[in-house]
Amino acid sequence: MEKQSYFDGGLFEYIGWVIVGAFVTVITLGICYPWSLVVRYRWKINHTVVEGRRLKFNGTATGLFGNWIKWWLLTIVTLGIYGFWLFIKLEQWKVKHTTFVD
Repeated sequence: MEKQSYFDGGLFEYIGWVIVGAFVTVITLGICYPWSLVVRYRWKINHTVVEGRRLKFNGTATGLFGNWIKWWLLTIVTLGIYGFWLFIKLEQWKVKHTTFVD
């Protein structure tokens, strides 16, 4: 028996999280942007089922914030060169904090 993979998140819930994340990011002058990313990652990953197994995201905003500061400092010190690796580092962090519920 083949188990299905699917995504069960809804559009309005996603729009709500995007609006809340953008609002918090603007109000904090960008300091809470990692929180905004974590909220959206958690929503997306927690609504994903792969081959019948639901995924769970256990990353935290504080955990990402420490890495975020480190990555931006490295980008500044290397005159922007490290910035090419930021997307990869963020994806690695996200996958590291993604597990199956069961």
